[in-house]
Amino acid sequence: MRGLTNISDPNLLIGSASSDDAAVYRISDETALVQTLDFFTPIVDDPYLFGQIAAANSLSDVYAMGGKPITAMNIVAVPTDHLDLDTINMILRGGADKVAEAECSLSGGHTVQNPEPLYGLSVTGLVNPHRVISNAGAQAGDCLLLTKPLGTGIISTAIKRGICSPELEKKASNQMATLNTPGSAIASVGLTKAGTDVTGFGLLGHLSHLCRESRVTAHIDSAAVPAIDPNVPEFIRQGCVPGGSRENLRLAKEFTTFASNLTEEIQILLADAQTSGGLLVAVNQANLEQAQDVLYANGADIVAEIGVLTGPSEKSIVVS
Repeated sequence: MRGLTNISDPNLLIGSASSDDAAVYRISDETALVQTLDFFTPIVDDPYLFGQIAAANSLSDVYAMGGKPITAMNIVAVPTDHLDLDTINMILRGGADKVAEAECSLSGGHTVQNPEPLYGLSVTGLVNPHRVISNAGAQAGDCLLLTKPLGTGIISTAIKRGICSPELEKKASNQMATLNTPGSAIASVGLTKAGTDVTGFGLLGHLSHLCRESRVTAHIDSAAVPAIDPNVPEFIRQGCVPGGSRENLRLAKEFTTFASNLTEEIQILLADAQTSGGLLVAVNQANLEQAQDVLYANGADIVAEIGVLTGPSEKSIVVS
């Protein structure tokens, strides 16, 4: 936030400088606040499901920092001239049900008029300041684990073009609406101090922040990175690639070395902009099996071991 007035506060453990998922403010030796907000336009036609996905996406940033959400407030922008009250209520109901699933209190919110609908949450959580997950906690030798497959940006584009099956649309929507609760679980037992969630910058973009802040290099095995569906490469070949994903890939080429045999489809998948994507955590090799067990036990559908970290090098990510 260049040019903005700010004060120095030793209790602000994590702010905007490190590109982390949320701010962390210490209020005692054992307790810190985690604060975040997010909102976006509808990515599915079903208003209830949109509310669920937007809420899960907002809550995810607290989980990604190792925290537990405690309160949430609605952020709502609606075009009241052509969006009926029933539709607005369905969006809010979807969000409220997802917040309740997170055992978090929905405590209010704010609504404004806007030409297009927007919905999300401002979320406050709690975390032990000694168990915070951040971009800066990874070490050489750590393994990288991913808890959701990639490709929701591509699938969302295929849905808009009318070439996605109802079954795959449901699968992608359910994944985006799934809470990232394993984040708080793995932090609470001290099995990781480094990680993020994979959202708008794609896997490569979010991983680059972790590599920069931890001063490590990530070696990614592209064959180990799961796609949400076998049809994803074909959707990419048909041009179902969001503009944000193409921009992510353009930027990623500045800090990523791709093996010469990697197809464009694989590169785009790794850069695909996700909505409410999975957790990406760095775990010491000695704790790998225990970490996988904790993630599965707390709701992760998959736990893919996708790479390893080494010391710093010219490019922060190497993909084979």
